[in-house]
Amino acid sequence: MIQRGIGVTIGAIVSLVLLVAMTTVTLEDAIVPLVIGAIAAWAWPLVIAFYLGRRAKQRREGQIQDEVQRQVDQQNR
Repeated sequence: MIQRGIGVTIGAIVSLVLLVAMTTVTLEDAIVPLVIGAIAAWAWPLVIAFYLGRRAKQRREGQIQDEVQRQVDQQNR
């Protein structure tokens, strides 16, 4: 978690320096997009992990339901 925060901070600073140095954008105009980009860079792994965790849980529950149904069908024969 600390490594991600450090990485996002360093990436934001480097992006700011490159944006201001290579374009005619002023520092004040570059701050808002920089902050939004830093928040997105920090948050996207959490969103992806949440999505993948839910997908794995649903798949596992589906497999359990299939096995339960198979066993019920087997008992009813």
